[in-house]
Amino acid sequence: MIGSLKGIVSATGEDRALIEVQGVGYLVFAGAKTLSRMGTGAIVHVFVETQMREDSLKLFGFLSDGERAWFARLQEISGVGAKVALSILDVLGPAQLMEAAALEDKVSIARANGVGPKLAARIAIELKGRPPPPALMGSSGSVGSSEGGAAPVPTPDMPALPAQEVMEDRNQAISALINL
Repeated sequence: MIGSLKGIVSATGEDRALIEVQGVGYLVFAGAKTLSRMGTGAIVHVFVETQMREDSLKLFGFLSDGERAWFARLQEISGVGAKVALSILDVLGPAQLMEAAALEDKVSIARANGVGPKLAARIAIELKGRPPPPALMGSSGSVGSSEGGAAPVPTPDMPALPAQEVMEDRNQAISALINL
């Protein structure tokens, strides 16, 4: 199984990129957000989720291992295939997806192409309360992402809080605002 590729982007298409690695071109499928950050001629390091079927072998590329792990986790849910999982990750980064699931925010999840209200509700319910998916080498997958939405970095005056406590605090704050 291919876990990652480091090479030069030869070309990009609507849903894929051709990445040259030491003279071999790998066709890697990716979401629009990932492809927009891959310019032709750029050197990239992508984490790969390999999918082998009877009639095909597909590589799906991500710029972070956290996104790759969430891509795999999303496909464990009935009704979510590779195309829908990529679409969800284009709309929500790993941190926002985990937050949306914790808050059962079906509207945020339904913003993705191919995700209707029923599927969004199923995704929120199935992901709620689950820990982040494991990274390639077995440690816990990162919920942070390079585009914000991650939990604040602890400082000496603000100790680190476990993710569950942060979610409980957010839920209480939301409940208080709703009741106002």
